[in-house]
Amino acid sequence: MKFYTQLLRIALCLCFVPTLAQEAQNTLADQFTDVFDKSNRYEDYKVIKIFKLNNLRKSVNDSIALIEKNLSDAQGTIDQQAGEISTLTANVTNLQTELATSKSKEDGIQFFGSLMKKSTYKTIMWSVIGFLLLLALFFFTRFRNSNAITKVSNLRLSEIEAEFEAHRQRTLEREQQLRRKLQDEINKNKKAP
Repeated sequence: MKFYTQLLRIALCLCFVPTLAQEAQNTLADQFTDVFDKSNRYEDYKVIKIFKLNNLRKSVNDSIALIEKNLSDAQGTIDQQAGEISTLTANVTNLQTELATSKSKEDGIQFFGSLMKKSTYKTIMWSVIGFLLLLALFFFTRFRNSNAITKVSNLRLSEIEAEFEAHRQRTLEREQQLRRKLQDEINKNKKAP
């Protein structure tokens, strides 16, 4: 039974990977054909020489060992490539995240600690500039009006001061005349008695 199991394994190996199992001269299939063709018959049985069976077993075991070695090498390569793929996938994910961050930073501007779109930022800035221009225009007109009022007030003040000075001079002159008259009267009254 063990022999048939090995023969089945060998046949399967030959079906899947016939080129891997080679000896120096013959393939396993050629060796199987050689063993079965050159074996003798005894009634319904085949008689196979032991050294040929041992050589065939050795060839099959070598082929299986070679297939297992190739399989483990292939599995190692697959594991290595899977590790590289996972590393590359993680790198791609990181790069995509960085790209998205860079695009959002490129399309936006930091304003008061938050990231906003450039169009929103431009709208806010032009609104602020417009408001400041209107405010400057308002204060300029207020200053101009105040300046005009101040000039008129200063002109009136100087006119009033000039009138006041003239009035004071006239009043001073009148007072002096009245004092002279009073003094003259006092002097007349002192002489007259």
